[in-house]
Amino acid sequence: MKWNFSRNQYKGYNIYSMKKYVDKKRIIFTVICILIIIISLAMITFYSLDTIIKLKRSQEFVAQLTQNQNQIQEQIRKAEEEKIEKFNKSKENIENIYSSETKKAYLTFDDGPSKNTKTILDTLNNYNIKATFFVLGSRVDAMPEMLKEIKNQGSYIANHGYSHVYQEIYSSKEAVLAEYNKTETAIQNALGDANFSTHLFRFPGGSKGGTYAELKNEAKALLTENQILTVDWNALTGDSETTNPTPELLMQNLKRTIKGKNSIVVLMHDAGNKKATADTLPQVIEYLKNEGYEFKTFYDEIQM
Repeated sequence: MKWNFSRNQYKGYNIYSMKKYVDKKRIIFTVICILIIIISLAMITFYSLDTIIKLKRSQEFVAQLTQNQNQIQEQIRKAEEEKIEKFNKSKENIENIYSSETKKAYLTFDDGPSKNTKTILDTLNNYNIKATFFVLGSRVDAMPEMLKEIKNQGSYIANHGYSHVYQEIYSSKEAVLAEYNKTETAIQNALGDANFSTHLFRFPGGSKGGTYAELKNEAKALLTENQILTVDWNALTGDSETTNPTPELLMQNLKRTIKGKNSIVVLMHDAGNKKATADTLPQVIEYLKNEGYEFKTFYDEIQM
């Protein structure tokens, strides 16, 4: 086979212009590749930086969240410590309440509120004196407006359980706490204040002795665990010992039981059948004033 090459077939082609054309295409292609690489690197860098920034912000957010949680936990811890400190101080005050070097009188009324409570409050107002009312939850439910009057008068509202039925309240130590809590709820509902707390409980019949002595000791320990204070009395008018006591008998009992005592917690009652107590209260106040007693409430002792 014979090849027939002719110079004329390449006529009009310039080898240099062809090379230049090819080099130009290569350059353009190379530039485009470089631009693609640069853009790709830029995008990778951008997304990498964005990811880093987001990650950093996330870490900062987590760190801030952790710091906030730690601050909240610290605040809770301090608040709990402060609460315990206040309880311990209040408990100490109650335990030392009978050891005052000066004459102090705490007038206390159990088993109300009732119709007699109004008369007692009026007498207290006349003398500008505050007292402490250990209310029954069942009576609070029956007379919520009277409880408001006690609070508005400035007297201390304390807790005496709900039922005052010994077989119920002293069926177990948990029953004592349950009656306390039930009465607290009744008080809160009557006052329209879900945060109100009496902090103070008086055992029906007193916290010592009697058929339920051992159970009362267990219940007292349980109440203390729940930061609930308890108090009895060291003086009384004896208004619950006689069906129809005379003012003379009430005053006689008072004078006998306060003899030789600087600090006295006087037990009286404002139940519905204790009209004699309400009627004799002015004499009680006048006598204690003449004996040099300063009237106090448990606001002065409980710092919670």
